[in-house]
Amino acid sequence: MVGSNTTPLFAFAALGRFDILEQVHGRLVVVETVVGECEVGGPIMVPDLRSLPWIQIVPAPTRADDRFYMLDAGERDTLSVALEKGASRVLIDERLGRNLAEYHGLTVIGSLGTLLKAKHLGLIAEFLPLVRLLQRAGFRYHEPLVMRLAALVNEG
Repeated sequence: MVGSNTTPLFAFAALGRFDILEQVHGRLVVVETVVGECEVGGPIMVPDLRSLPWIQIVPAPTRADDRFYMLDAGERDTLSVALEKGASRVLIDERLGRNLAEYHGLTVIGSLGTLLKAKHLGLIAEFLPLVRLLQRAGFRYHEPLVMRLAALVNEG
């Protein structure tokens, strides 16, 4: 089971490559809170998550998990549900959320890690141009990290 927060969903929607999420991760578990954040819309429109058969939508926890009080609602509920349901991984990009997930024993992969895996699987031809598209769309990644990851796939 792989749980997903909002930002990776926005990232792959921005790339027009939502299919990569399914191809790399298979079935995603998305909490209702995250669905609501995606439905609000904005400059990046996420596909209707309820219509995708590879996305399982689960209810938000009935009460907030005190361990994650400092996170936004989507991150908090994603981590709570992942721990409750024994998720193997969570998709999350924000540093604080990633740190807390790892602290509580969850394996974390983000948008960049998903793109790297897609490159290794032959699903994309190049990693770095897609990262640059995300950056132009407003996603922020630490440049030394981007370059280290690009070097792993002989780019940059």
